[in-house]
Amino acid sequence: MSNLEIGILSFPALLLMIFLRVPIGLAMFITGYVGYWIVTGDTRMPMARLKSAAYSTFASESLAVVPMFLLMGYFATIGGMSRALFKAAEAFVGHRKGGVGIAAVASCAGFGSICGSSLATAATMGRVALPELKQFGYHGGIATALLAAGGTLGILIPPSIVLVIYAILAEQNIAKLFLAAFAPGVLAAIGYMIVISIYVRLYPERAGIGERVPWGDRVRLLIRIWPVILVFLAVVGGIYGGVFTPTEGAAIGALGTGLIALANGGLNLRTMLDSFTSTARSTAMIFFIVFGAAFYNSFLALTQVPQTLSEWVGSLGIPPIAVLVLILAIYLVLGCVMDSLSMILLTIPIFFPMMMALDFGMSDEHVAIWFGILVLIVVETGLITPPVGMNLFIINAMDRTTPMLETYKAVAWFVLSDLIRVGILVAFPAITLFLIP
Repeated sequence: MSNLEIGILSFPALLLMIFLRVPIGLAMFITGYVGYWIVTGDTRMPMARLKSAAYSTFASESLAVVPMFLLMGYFATIGGMSRALFKAAEAFVGHRKGGVGIAAVASCAGFGSICGSSLATAATMGRVALPELKQFGYHGGIATALLAAGGTLGILIPPSIVLVIYAILAEQNIAKLFLAAFAPGVLAAIGYMIVISIYVRLYPERAGIGERVPWGDRVRLLIRIWPVILVFLAVVGGIYGGVFTPTEGAAIGALGTGLIALANGGLNLRTMLDSFTSTARSTAMIFFIVFGAAFYNSFLALTQVPQTLSEWVGSLGIPPIAVLVLILAIYLVLGCVMDSLSMILLTIPIFFPMMMALDFGMSDEHVAIWFGILVLIVVETGLITPPVGMNLFIINAMDRTTPMLETYKAVAWFVLSDLIRVGILVAFPAITLFLIP
């Protein structure tokens, strides 16, 4: 059996372990280790690779962004920023049809601008907005679905942990990827708001209307969200302006949100320790997946699978746009059974060389950035796609009275919005790239 055949056979072996509920990081590590052993025929080779892979993976300064962005999100939560965002948005649009739901999506977008995690955004805004939605008569299905969809904005609107991982894998500039994600992120939020507006007009009995808030109170509530604006401008603006690196920006953001939480009375010794502990746990989980993927991908490189596949696709003569659509369709299918980070780590080393070998009439950097944003969007869609949409489970668990089937039915509207957005961005790459110098 050739090395290429061994590499190809590793895919069904890996998927089998995933279906048997072996943790994805461990499954990729085991597959890579055993594959390395079989290809080299020497037990010392995978052990030597284990030693070097551990250092080369975790010595990357760029990975320091991950715990800093996670900590920033935890500090923002205990600092009351999530509730301030929702109340401010609700004050302006809550009295309109679908207004409370639109306010929930808007607050998810705002919180996503200071939290790079979709799951954290969904969980945080779910605790804040779900009781309000139920209070104003929102049906459980649409209430849970719109919060699950809104939570996905956490990884699309900069900063984004998944986008950082993609930048490391594809060796791209993190700041430029953040800049490219901004317009699609705004487009996503607008698309979700349109879906809510259409839904409440088709099913008016499933959504109530909030109370009209006097203008004086609106202004006071708007002033309370200044910390979010300040942190966003300091972190993202500083990165774009070249004042500091993304790693430095993440550290400054964590410090800033921590100080704001301290000033608001939310940060004390207990909550600080809880934030550090939660950050450490989440970081350990992410880093182990990154390590497992690094080991597995080094095995694939040894078998020449990515290079052979990219050469084979290039020789078929298929239009580049058709290859792109096929890859995005594969991501949508994988999103039904895998989480976002695992998909990125598992597939980018294979699909990225294919994309770079095709001619889209753009520079290599623009193709890499455009592809990264498209992948991020379809991965984001996977977070709300049944049967394993992680955001759906997180939000639905907060509302035990709503059957999961009702959430599945309502979220289909938001999935359709995502698919339309993907089509627009595939057809018009300039929407993604117009801010890139």
